[in-house]
Amino acid sequence: MTRWLTIVGIGDNGYEGLAPLARQVIDEAEFLIGGARHLAMIPPGASQRKEWDTPLAQTIDWITTLKGRRMVVLASGDPMWFGVGNALLRAVPIAEVLVLPSPSAFSLACARLGWSVADSDCLTLHGRPLAAMNEAALPGQRLVMLSEDGTTPAAVARRLSELGYGPSRVVALEHLGGPRERIVEGVAENWSRERVADLNVVAVEVTAGPMAAPRARVPGLPDEAFLHDGQITKREVRAITLAALMPLPGKMLWDVGAGCGSIAIEWLRAERSARAVAIERNEKRAKLIEANAAALGVPLLTVCRGEAPAALAGLPAPDAVFIGGGLTIPGLLETCWQAIRPGGRLVANAVTVESEARLLDCRARLGGSLTRIAISRAEAFGEFSGWRSLRPVTQWTAVKP
Repeated sequence: MTRWLTIVGIGDNGYEGLAPLARQVIDEAEFLIGGARHLAMIPPGASQRKEWDTPLAQTIDWITTLKGRRMVVLASGDPMWFGVGNALLRAVPIAEVLVLPSPSAFSLACARLGWSVADSDCLTLHGRPLAAMNEAALPGQRLVMLSEDGTTPAAVARRLSELGYGPSRVVALEHLGGPRERIVEGVAENWSRERVADLNVVAVEVTAGPMAAPRARVPGLPDEAFLHDGQITKREVRAITLAALMPLPGKMLWDVGAGCGSIAIEWLRAERSARAVAIERNEKRAKLIEANAAALGVPLLTVCRGEAPAALAGLPAPDAVFIGGGLTIPGLLETCWQAIRPGGRLVANAVTVESEARLLDCRARLGGSLTRIAISRAEAFGEFSGWRSLRPVTQWTAVKP
């Protein structure tokens, strides 16, 4: 099969800024698909033009029905970097697609600022919650972010100030690579422009102010980093639990009986491409999970309200499952074990004798390893300090064959 579909990345310099091959495939196309802004950049021709439908999937389905016709999709910059190319290539094999990228907005922004792309954290806030940047804002980090619209730089500046990073340098780069290119620069806590051009990239050099509280991505955030009602896997145990769960790219976690969501949230912070569902029956705790996920920069965490095991029906199959409570609920462990993909991991923590008995039985039937976790913390007792022991935790870890 010849490559009937071409995805052309186009910059703000339009048709004239494209390479000869890209202009040739556009000139010879039977169908030209793109947003109104991109289509307006292309000179009149014989091709039939179509703007994207809402939702985007409708147009992708339409494209696949015309397989074999000469079709060109216009995209911004590099179509494979937060672009439509990723969605198209889930529907059309790469053997049938030619991708012709232009410089990405990230590359252009770093070129203007003299930054290394490899050493910058490149994110998108387009169509995503602003809270997604909370996890990335770390002292000394350089952020380059695709904006939702002209209000994004001001929103970023406000959020940085709220997080204690008011001294950070903020740069809005408008219409990169085009004749209307302009750079607006300032400091987050003094940012005064409520709006810039809608087509912009916002770059940040993160600098901590005196009130900043940096949160490392290494599992084991302080307990006070989470809103909770006491139902939380304690910091030391949480770090050990995350190590046992092994967050890996693209993998799905079920956090069953999630409490305040600390395990699922740290799973997502440890690996950005991972996914997670927090299952929680208590509505107040479910709201705490959502608030914690936003505050700690993983607002796309899915919260499933309901009681396991019934609430697990219909959820995406997990690669890892954590059970922090409810081990004595009939059928819960068995349902989770059956749901895990082959090679996936189940980690369960028990603090009661009855729950521990369930783990001993599971180990006898399914194998795996048992670990006893005993943590003591130093506390003040009058003029002196002493050790206060947390309740011991028995942890069972098993890998499904």
